[in-house]
Amino acid sequence: MDKTSSPHPGWELYRSFLAVLQEGSLSAAARALGLTQPTIGRHIDALEEALGLALFTRSQHGFLPTEAASSLQPYAESLAATTAALLRAASAHTALAGQVGGTVRIAASDVVGVELLPAILVPLRQAHPELVVELALSDRLEDLLQRQADIAVRMLRPTQDAMLTRRIGHIELGLYAHRDYLARHGEPLSMAQLLTHSLIGFDQETTFIRGMAKQLEALQRDRFALRSDSNLAQLAMLRAGFGIGFSQVPLARRNADLVRLLPQQVSLQLETWVVMHENLRNSARCRVTFDALVDGMQRYLAE
Repeated sequence: MDKTSSPHPGWELYRSFLAVLQEGSLSAAARALGLTQPTIGRHIDALEEALGLALFTRSQHGFLPTEAASSLQPYAESLAATTAALLRAASAHTALAGQVGGTVRIAASDVVGVELLPAILVPLRQAHPELVVELALSDRLEDLLQRQADIAVRMLRPTQDAMLTRRIGHIELGLYAHRDYLARHGEPLSMAQLLTHSLIGFDQETTFIRGMAKQLEALQRDRFALRSDSNLAQLAMLRAGFGIGFSQVPLARRNADLVRLLPQQVSLQLETWVVMHENLRNSARCRVTFDALVDGMQRYLAE
């Protein structure tokens, strides 16, 4: 029997289904997967036939997912994550004898990934040249139980069970401005004066931001002169002298041109953890990476 007509659809059908969901059209899904558009179309048709469901509404604007398709998306994402985790685990067995190798996927925020991880991962790679690193950088929490990543650096206490965790400590956040900005506009000496300055902040609220806002009620979205949900963009604007914004204190100490403002009134604490699924405890590729992240983050905290 042809696999595309099997009552138990193969993974390639779900992969195409997920790509169309994420990309919005057959052509875009085909480009993302490196397949042809007719192949993707056949996969969708075969999956709909096997499941007995209409998954998409075809229109001139693309493929619109049905309610059934939306309900199946989390399961397709879980399959994709599990498949990727299987390949990472298999990659460890291709390393040279006696060497730690294979692929390990690390989830972290964009600031941690760009500003902190290079100093950690360079010596790790030098010590283990057979090791391949994948970085998933965002403020979204990757689900380690679903194997969307092997290891995560998180700025809040893990709540999931079955995790190997190491608490790093608290990373302090403070308000900073570039010396050039302060030379032009003066230094605010109170929260009231702060609100007369060009402030850099978030665009969309998150759970973390809502918690932070309780401590800093004056710093609301409508007061920001620049809004971005990219912490890297905020940091770049801060360094360029656009205005006043937040930075991790150890990170700001590396730049003599950044001046801390109102430290008594504004001090936020990010509880920091390195987390790994406990089933990976005996994986050499994950263990050496986990230990390197813990050591590197602790050294950063001591700066």
